[in-house]
Amino acid sequence: MPIAKGLYKQLRYKAQTGQGVAAGSTGGQILRRVTSDLSLVKDSYQSEEIRADQQIADFRHGVRRVEGTIKGELSPGTYADLIAAALRRDFSAGAVVSGASLTVAGSGPAYTVTRAAGSFLTDGIKAGDVVRLAGGFNAANAAKNLLVVSLTATVLNVLVLNGSALVAEGPIASASVTVQGKKTFVPASGHTDKYLTFEHWYADINQSEQFTDCKVGQLDVSLPATGMATISPQLRGIDMKTGTGAYFTAPAAETAAGVVAAVNGVLLVGGVQVGLVTGLSVSVNGNLSGDPVVGQNTMPDFFPGRLVVTGQFTAYFQDGTLRDAFVGEGEVGIVAALTTSNAANADFIAFNLPRVKLSSAAKDDGEKGIVQTFSFQALLNTAGGTGTASEKTTLSVQDSLA
Repeated sequence: MPIAKGLYKQLRYKAQTGQGVAAGSTGGQILRRVTSDLSLVKDSYQSEEIRADQQIADFRHGVRRVEGTIKGELSPGTYADLIAAALRRDFSAGAVVSGASLTVAGSGPAYTVTRAAGSFLTDGIKAGDVVRLAGGFNAANAAKNLLVVSLTATVLNVLVLNGSALVAEGPIASASVTVQGKKTFVPASGHTDKYLTFEHWYADINQSEQFTDCKVGQLDVSLPATGMATISPQLRGIDMKTGTGAYFTAPAAETAAGVVAAVNGVLLVGGVQVGLVTGLSVSVNGNLSGDPVVGQNTMPDFFPGRLVVTGQFTAYFQDGTLRDAFVGEGEVGIVAALTTSNAANADFIAFNLPRVKLSSAAKDDGEKGIVQTFSFQALLNTAGGTGTASEKTTLSVQDSLA
């Protein structure tokens, strides 16, 4: 009799239209993973009776629910649905500026893109966006990933993600600036409340486990200095069903984008490019809660709490800037834009925390470079919003393939 093998197992999923209705069996997606331990768990109750035989005579199962964590390597497009569910807003297309007269200037690594008329702020471009230029530019300037460090109505201050040079030129008439891919962020209103159906399909033993009404309770992202960036959505769901045939029929194949790594991309802390950070992690906790009810053996729902975004980064101790931000209770912004390769137009994922307060600043010791460890709390950027240089949010994510 065959034994299930991990290499034959598939993790599949699809968004539901609402609570209580499993996603349709067609149009699912095979999800890339390192591991997935989604499981049905139950409360249990042991009899407390004191008996003459001095033994336990009864044991019962109680309320059931789904819990587990999917661990994966972060790649553009792959986890967009889960990121959107965690942030409570669907991905949407970024801003596009078209028909503008644009001039590129600078000698590197910082450059400017200046428009003759109109407003980048009104058009919706934000600090932390990754944009590309098009429309008559020199090949050295066109179709490159440019990270917007800061901006005014008429000027974008940018860095090239792969570190290559731009050339001065312009004005270029009828040119365009496009925010690549799609963006999501924790919104100020209009929050979504997404439910997903997941399946573990064990093809070698013809067994299916279908997990319904799942929500992303927490999302952890880790960006090590060496190695692949990772993502770990923690899920909570209502129930599990089993079967001997696959639930999702002909699901879409796994995405093909490369995995992002911290060695490819740009990290900004306080608006300044930093090359001494040795690791960065971000955690989004949705604080889901729920209580059993009398008369049914499943939870009625998991209810969202406030979204709390925290994290940690480590950096070599070079000067007092970050330490003093902690000592003086100052605030900084953090932007991490990571690419799948060193190509000028590589696919990418970018994380933007526009307002962060450091909560610790510890230093190690020894016969090596001294490393500081900073914990942080991300806060709502109350100064952002429509017509400004930043989003009114705690965290935004841009994905070139979302």
